[in-house]
Amino acid sequence: MAGHSHWARIKHQKGAADAKRGQLFSKLAKVIISAARHGGGDPDSNLKLRYAIEKARAANMTRDSIERSVKKGTGELGGAAFEEILYEGYGKGGAAILVEVLTDNRHRSSPELKKVFERHGGHLGASGSVAWMFEKKALFNVKSGAVQEDRLYEAAIEAGAEDVATSEGFYQVSGEPTQFLPIKGGLEKAKIPLESAEVGYRPKTTVPLEASAARQVLALMDELDNHEDVQNTYSNFEIPDSVMAEMEKT
Repeated sequence: MAGHSHWARIKHQKGAADAKRGQLFSKLAKVIISAARHGGGDPDSNLKLRYAIEKARAANMTRDSIERSVKKGTGELGGAAFEEILYEGYGKGGAAILVEVLTDNRHRSSPELKKVFERHGGHLGASGSVAWMFEKKALFNVKSGAVQEDRLYEAAIEAGAEDVATSEGFYQVSGEPTQFLPIKGGLEKAKIPLESAEVGYRPKTTVPLEASAARQVLALMDELDNHEDVQNTYSNFEIPDSVMAEMEKT
């Protein structure tokens, strides 16, 4: 069992609120359009599209909206061409941050994201400056009260997962990105309810933050998540329990 980034837990906890945002479906549609444009409209032969559709369905995006997005990507309907960019940077206290972006205009997105970082005491870095601190994994979140730990671990490993990490309130199952569908299928077959499932980045190590830096980093991450071009954010920061208690008092 291993621990993981504090941001993974915070994002999980705020997921329900995020799902209510009007821009959520717009972001999901961008991913589907981009995946279909680059790999074709058949999810059976386009794994990236299949991931995108799975995520859209999990967020209750309608079938019509999904099909329309696929057609925009394949050119059957008019649609913008989106570019995938991975931005790398730092927040206060040395927190490393990865930002996955889908944009139809990098000349708009880049300066906007640069300002967001600077507004919260951070800065963008060069390509490769942060990515080496993370590893790409298939990631699945399960509420800790929804299943016994031993049962989850057994089902996850049998399905091809590498690890089950524990954190306050939930477990995170992880494995190689290519094993996303087998692991997901195995967990669903074992009737283990999934709170979320994605292919994303997990930090190799974490950085503890003191209260002032933690507040700025959390504000930075929240503003990044609210940006229309940002699909996902990942960080390696950790907030010690004593610091969390201090923050909750003020």
